[in-house]
Amino acid sequence: MMKAVLLDRTARRMLGSVTIATALLLFVSGSMALAQQVDAATAKEWRKAAERGDAWAQFNLGVMYSTGQGVVENDIEAVKWYRKAAEQGDAEGQYNLGNMYRTGEGVAENDVEAVKWYSKAAAQGDARAQSNLGRMYETGQGVEENDLEAVKWYRKSAEQGHAKAQFNLGVMYATGQGVAENDVEAVKWFRKLEEQGHPEDQFNLEERYDADRGVAENALETVKLYTKAAEQGDASAQFNLGLMYDTGEGVAENEVEAVKWYKKSAEQGYADAQFNLGVKYANGKDAWENYVLAYMWIDFARVQGIELAVKEMEILVRKMTTEQIEEAQKMASEWQAKHSSVSN
Repeated sequence: MMKAVLLDRTARRMLGSVTIATALLLFVSGSMALAQQVDAATAKEWRKAAERGDAWAQFNLGVMYSTGQGVVENDIEAVKWYRKAAEQGDAEGQYNLGNMYRTGEGVAENDVEAVKWYSKAAAQGDARAQSNLGRMYETGQGVEENDLEAVKWYRKSAEQGHAKAQFNLGVMYATGQGVAENDVEAVKWFRKLEEQGHPEDQFNLEERYDADRGVAENALETVKLYTKAAEQGDASAQFNLGLMYDTGEGVAENEVEAVKWYKKSAEQGYADAQFNLGVKYANGKDAWENYVLAYMWIDFARVQGIELAVKEMEILVRKMTTEQIEEAQKMASEWQAKHSSVSN
C-alpha cells in the first residue's frame, strides 16, 4: 500500500545579498524563483568564484541554472555545479543534487543516487535531507524499506522543527510503524506542526491521515485519537476532546462530556481548559452555573496569560457578591496548596 507522507518543498541560500528561494519540490518537478532578479554580471562573478573551487559559489551557480536567473535555464548545468559543491561536502549542494536525481531533472532519475546524496546531507544535520531520507526509507525508494530507519530520520528532522517530518513522525506513532503505537506521542508531534503555523502547512488534526493509510480524513478519527490520548492523561488531548464535545465536532454535542474533559485538563494546569471550564460555569444554565468555580478557573487562566480571561473576569465580578468573590479566592488558595503539595 502506498504510504502517504508530506514532502519537503524548499531550500534557501544566500547569493551575495540576494536570498534564493529555490523551492525545489521533492519528488515533484516545480519552478524555482529568486527573491530578486540576478543579472548576468552577478552570474559572471559567481561563475569566477565557482571555477576557483568555491563550494558556496558552485551551489549558488547551480541554483541560478535551475532558475534561469542571470543565465539561460539549464538543468544539466545545474546538476554539474550542484555536484561540484556536493563533492566538496556542501550539504545544500548534496541535498539539491539528491532532489535532481529523485526528480530526474538534468540527470537520469535514480533513487539510489538520491538516497546517497540525501544521506550525506542528512549526516551533516540538514533537516530537509533528513526528512526526505526518512521518506525514502518509509517507501522503500532507492533503499530497502525500513520503518525503523524512517522513524530515526524523521525524528532527527522533527526535533529541528521541520514541519513535514513532525507530521510524518506523528503518523508513524499513530499507526505504529517503526515505533510502538503511541497516541500521546502522535498528538505531541501533530501539535508541534500545528503550532508552527506555516501558511502552506495548515493541516488540521482531523486531516492528518491520508486515505492511503486507510484512515478516513474526518473529525471522527480525531475524536478517537484524542480519546485514547486523553485517557492516558494527556492534558492537551483532554482539552481538545472537551472542545469537540462542546462544539459537536466529530461527535454528538455533550456538555457533560465537555465539562468532564475540560476539568481533567484544567486540573493539570492547562490554561485554555481552565478558561473554557470557567466560562462554562459562568454562563451555564441550571446545574452548571457556579460563579465561585467560574472565578477560580478563569483567574487561573488569567494568571497564565490567557488574554480573554481578563475581560471575562471583569464581566463575572459584576455579577458576584463580595462573599462569593472571597469564597472563590479562598477556594483557589486551597486548590493551589493542595496541588502544590501533591506535585512536591
